[in-house]
Amino acid sequence: MLEKAIGEGEVPGAVVIVGQGDAVLYRRAFGWRALEPERERMTLDTVFDLASLTKPMVTATALMQLVEQGNVDVDDPLTKYLPECAANGKQAITVRMLATHYSGLRADLALTETWSGKEEALRRACAEKPVDAPGTKWRYSDINYILLGEVVERVSGQPLAEYAQRKIFAPLGMKETRFLPPDEWRRRILPTEADESGAMLRGVVHDPTARRMGGVAGHAGVFSTADDVARFARAMLAGGEAVLTAKSVALMTSPQQPGAANVLRGIGWDIDSPHSSPRGDWLPRGSFGHTGFTGTSLWIDPASRTYIVLLTHAVHPRGGKSAVPLRRRVANAVAKSLRIGALATTKEAGATQTGIDVLEASKFDLLRAPGAQRPRRIGLLTNETGKDSQGRRSIDVLGRAPDVELVAIFSPEHGITGAEDRADIADRRDGPTGLPVYSLNFANPATRRPRAEWLRGLDAVVVDLQDAGASFYTYYLTMAYMMEQAAKEGVEVVVLDRPNPVTGTVVEGPVSDANSASPLHPYVLPVRHGMTMGELARMLNGERKLGAWVSVVPMAGWRRRQWFDQTGLTWVAPSPNLPSVAAATLYPGVAMAEWSNVSVGRGTASPFEVLGAPWAEGDRLAAYLSRRKIPGVRFEAVQFTPLSSVYKGEACQGVRIAVTDRERLRTSRLGAELIAAMIRLYPAKYDLGRTADLVGDRGTVEALRRGEDPGVVSNRWQQKVKQFMRTRQRYLMY
Repeated sequence: MLEKAIGEGEVPGAVVIVGQGDAVLYRRAFGWRALEPERERMTLDTVFDLASLTKPMVTATALMQLVEQGNVDVDDPLTKYLPECAANGKQAITVRMLATHYSGLRADLALTETWSGKEEALRRACAEKPVDAPGTKWRYSDINYILLGEVVERVSGQPLAEYAQRKIFAPLGMKETRFLPPDEWRRRILPTEADESGAMLRGVVHDPTARRMGGVAGHAGVFSTADDVARFARAMLAGGEAVLTAKSVALMTSPQQPGAANVLRGIGWDIDSPHSSPRGDWLPRGSFGHTGFTGTSLWIDPASRTYIVLLTHAVHPRGGKSAVPLRRRVANAVAKSLRIGALATTKEAGATQTGIDVLEASKFDLLRAPGAQRPRRIGLLTNETGKDSQGRRSIDVLGRAPDVELVAIFSPEHGITGAEDRADIADRRDGPTGLPVYSLNFANPATRRPRAEWLRGLDAVVVDLQDAGASFYTYYLTMAYMMEQAAKEGVEVVVLDRPNPVTGTVVEGPVSDANSASPLHPYVLPVRHGMTMGELARMLNGERKLGAWVSVVPMAGWRRRQWFDQTGLTWVAPSPNLPSVAAATLYPGVAMAEWSNVSVGRGTASPFEVLGAPWAEGDRLAAYLSRRKIPGVRFEAVQFTPLSSVYKGEACQGVRIAVTDRERLRTSRLGAELIAAMIRLYPAKYDLGRTADLVGDRGTVEALRRGEDPGVVSNRWQQKVKQFMRTRQRYLMY
């Protein structure tokens, strides 16, 4: 995994350490310590700029030591320790609010102005005016820890760097951890990014505010090795070892945010927030950790006594890269290998367990808020496919979940039953629960996006939908629009994953235009993308910068190569015209032709298994397509009468498409062949209509219109498909 990420330029290199208790299970260096000015191999003793890992490892630890001594109370106002910070509405800010990022202060000091020096930084921090009322909203802020670093210095009477060395690093044997690393370490310190003068930063803190403050600050500035970070992790698992009491560790690593806030933070440590990517999808909510902007992270699970140290320098050499997807993948790999968290309660083999089953088995860990003053209020985006392995509706399962209050239901295209095939699906009430069901019917432009007022007051929206695996199937779009609105409202999105019914291994077909005007294609995807809903959610959030706080509850036991009928799950039609796995198998290809003047079998007993029109000739069409020798299918002439949609009530001549080898079948190539056959055989009668809007790639449709061979056309898809697969790889979970 690491070698692949390095080969694809995701990060230059990394050091990974995984441990359980006192045992180190995995310890390895990968890739390059430096790419510029010349290449250097990564080594285990490489010294990293830890960036914001400074916050929990130094500032929060020092703060709790002062709390243990009775010299600081986390509920005291900041002004008790820094009286000069009373201006501009900050009198209500407490030490707890600063430590949990609920102070209301903005993210950082202004860097567009010319200033330097620790004293000037403190003056500017004390002059800040809260953006939000203190204690009301989570907003990650370096200013919080700049102020807390000063509190530590004032109360202890020691400079922060000196205090950390004497009270934290030395007692724990962290001999290669410190602010302002000495010159003799320089050979082992990796470079981060070029500074304002163009010189590569090496041994100088990357964070520009900490750099202006002289390299020592409460929010950033510490350098260390992976081995020393692992020592610190083991100390936390051991109840604080030589630096903290077990009570202090419990306070630091359990929710300490004010009120009934949604984002869970301890004193210095992240528990559950938009920054919790190192927890991955399996580690429990009771775990904790932190990240650093340079690409560093530490995550600790006290339940399994496991820690994961992942140190990279994603900012090297030119910035613009992120270690977030890699952190999640590493955490998932560790959890899978060691059977941690939700995986500890799921079966290794046998029938696939979907996200709702895994969530139930984990006692709803991902939805609950330990220590919260009220149950978390959630909404659920679902339809008839949202059922657990016992056949119970996700609506009812979540309605009975502990510490959770289900207050709203959202339904996608085809309604809550998955059986309606019209544009005017109204809001309604769910019969068994009486809860409101808000229609997000994609077939109606007026109802595609959720209203802001529907999400206000919610802590999370859960998504449990069975997708069809094609870019023009609208459920993933409804999820994406929900993510966009949730990001605006500060609401978490939790995706309960389900299988891609046509496997997660095959990626093929025309790739939608980046500037497509079609409402079906706001994102760049090939027709058959080979991803699950959870993977799509992560990719869209990461690549399109939707800004959503997305968590995924993965399946257990699913393999990418599996078709739906190999999972042991019961097929529930996600929409009226996908009644079977056979229909779903052909859907990504045959559906490419349906926005033209042909019937694809909607309103028959075998939708997407037939194609024709009143003016077509079954024998002629079947013979032509058979001569094309399309792998994996055969054709036979058929007559059918659709009872809905195109040519409702009219007898149609055409072909039945029988799958003979679904592993060889490339459905998008089949779709192109069907379109080309109709153009060639019936040039005066066949009307392409809005086929380009459906397919998403106007160039493909125009090439077929001109009479180009479908094989030649499909070969041109490959370059864009390969580009997409490089992006896709970063977000795969299975």
